Amino acid sequence: MSALPVSARLAWWGTAWMRGRLGPDEVVDAVHGDDVTHVVASSDGPSSLLLELAAARNHGADGVAAAFPAPGDPAGLRGPRELTAAAIEAGEVVLLPGTGLVPRQVGRAVEWQALPAERRPPPDLGDADRGLRAALLTAANALADLDVARWQPLVADELHDLRAGVPLVAPPGTPTRCVDLAARALHLEAVVALALRDEGGALSARDAAVRRASLEPLERAARHALTAACSPDGWPPPADDTGQR
Repeated sequence: MSALPVSARLAWWGTAWMRGRLGPDEVVDAVHGDDVTHVVASSDGPSSLLLELAAARNHGADGVAAAFPAPGDPAGLRGPRELTAAAIEAGEVVLLPGTGLVPRQVGRAVEWQALPAERRPPPDLGDADRGLRAALLTAANALADLDVARWQPLVADELHDLRAGVPLVAPPGTPTRCVDLAARALHLEAVVALALRDEGGALSARDAAVRRASLEPLERAARHALTAACSPDGWPPPADDTGQR
């Protein structure tokens, strides 16, 4: 569970609570992790995550979504500008009806900034999965031409293993295909970070630029996949997913 970004934890466990699959203490324990506390800061004053979730549920919400945008790619967001800018800076955001919660680590605490959010169309889980697989194959082939096995054998091995994923724990009701997709997305994000950490002193500047250009679409696809896996508004109905947990 610790491998999941905090927004993903709030999306999965918050959704499970809204749908009556677990209690509030389980949500707090899962989302807080090793943090001392989490506080929501809004124009109405400080609040708690559970109060925000309860208010959303009272207004008809039955799920909590998360998005993972980056500069030039506001994945899973529709605005307004203030929310998009804050979410891009943080690299993640939780979406409730009409509200976005942007996390910021402050020592051993997390402050969530509450901002108005526009409704966005739900991500397509199947499209995100296919996009991640296609980006992985493209990146692996491109890096093979650069002899990735010579400069980083571990990266070469990990890129060619389509089944590899970060071990994750998920709450009841999270579709297995979403857990699997999130695990592969987080794994590939880590592989991309590893590959870009060492530019390889023996490479030419051109080869280093080509390597980076080959990996950036994979990192983008991984963020889109994680967004889809953490967006219950785009999940299949329970009857259509035989791997419900």
